[in-house]
Amino acid sequence: MNIRILFIALFSVGCFAQQKSKIVIDANQFYGSIALHNNSIAHLISAHPAGLILSYNKKTFGNEAWEQLYNYPDLGYSFIYQDMNNSTLGKNYGAYAHYNFYFFKRNVQLRVGQGIAYTTNPYDKVTNFRNNAYGSDILSSTYAMVNYHKENIYKGLGFKAGLTLVHYSNANFKAPNTSTNTIALNAGLTYDLDGGEKLPYKTITDTTNYNQPIHLNVAFRGGVNESDVIGLGQSPFYILSAYSDKRIGRKSGFQLGADVFFSKFLKELITYNSIAFPEKNVDANDDYKRVGVFVGHELYINKMSVVTQLGYYVYYPFDFEGRMYNRMGLKRYFGDKMFAAITLKSHAAKAEAVEFGVGIRF
Repeated sequence: MNIRILFIALFSVGCFAQQKSKIVIDANQFYGSIALHNNSIAHLISAHPAGLILSYNKKTFGNEAWEQLYNYPDLGYSFIYQDMNNSTLGKNYGAYAHYNFYFFKRNVQLRVGQGIAYTTNPYDKVTNFRNNAYGSDILSSTYAMVNYHKENIYKGLGFKAGLTLVHYSNANFKAPNTSTNTIALNAGLTYDLDGGEKLPYKTITDTTNYNQPIHLNVAFRGGVNESDVIGLGQSPFYILSAYSDKRIGRKSGFQLGADVFFSKFLKELITYNSIAFPEKNVDANDDYKRVGVFVGHELYINKMSVVTQLGYYVYYPFDFEGRMYNRMGLKRYFGDKMFAAITLKSHAAKAEAVEFGVGIRF
């Protein structure tokens, strides 16, 4: 699971390859509830989780054209401590890379963070069999905050308050993986390390023509995951993708392509179902491979982009979570042709795997 650290490293390279700028730190307390997104975790919702969010934010002022385009966002790191106030779930400690985006004259801040978390009390078939939310001690975690945000009220000191959503899941790296979503109220203080010194925002005229011809992309993705049946074991998976893309402007591009999935966990699941559930009429020799076609969108930021795709299996010999699938994640470009990506592949809200990929754009 240490490979998940690559997610933060990939994100951070794109975030902090900037000129020196203003630093603002903030601390927030939060208190909330676990959302009942799945009836199987109802027994885990017995108290109100609470915690602390500490953040380091590097402000941008338009040294690069993309900063102006996105209204001069912040780039940062954050740490979350969360006490689930439930002896079965334990406590979580998370490290994240994040973006802060600003709206309404910079009085409203939207933060989106992605990282990894350590949980103190994961599932154990003997000592903690009731924890069907976290199957491993290392989890993938995403959080979002929407805050009223007012910096530099007095000598660099400011205030923020709003709503926070914190998600923990291992994306079926190991079963069980029902996951949790905490919805909380938060409030805290911000502090400008320069004492509130004001810096001007720069305006850059970008004359680049981003309307590009159609390009062909080839990508290889892989990782490890497990079915929802506890004890079947983890298996590697491999995905070959080919797609065309068309960039239509500074922010957007569209994709059309196909995936071929080699998911070994399905092979084990097919064998298991053929033996354990004969009424399902599953043949142990059913093919575990799948082929899908997809459409997608790419949101370009700097060298980073956010990828979203919606797919449909055209070759689907074994029924697993339905024919529709979706993918969302981050891509990092290295030059004009090479890229790396970390994406989450799901069936609606049901995660199948975290995919680590590399590719080339012709």
